[in-house]
Amino acid sequence: MAAPGMGFRRLGALSGAGALGLATYGAHGAQFPDAYGKELYGKANQYHFLHSLALLGVPACRKPLWAGLLLVSGTTLFCTSFYYQGLTGNSSIQPLAPVGGSLLILGWLAMAL
Repeated sequence: MAAPGMGFRRLGALSGAGALGLATYGAHGAQFPDAYGKELYGKANQYHFLHSLALLGVPACRKPLWAGLLLVSGTTLFCTSFYYQGLTGNSSIQPLAPVGGSLLILGWLAMAL
């Protein structure tokens, strides 16, 4: 039987592949509305990579389900809002970023339990 949280390891690997694809798109294909958009996109990509790596360690923690769910949902909300604003210049979903950031903090704390 697989250890609890092993699905999060696979998800982390897939997320890392996605982050690399988005980094490539940002470097070679994206049309940013301005320099700030490019900066936001790059910041989203850094956090996306970092938290993809964090997901690889989720099976080793004592609360893998909590840690994994918090990290996945936090990464999704935080990075998506920055990717979107960076590409479009539209800040309408930017209020999701602090929610996502809070979930990321809670995910790291869950890994420490």
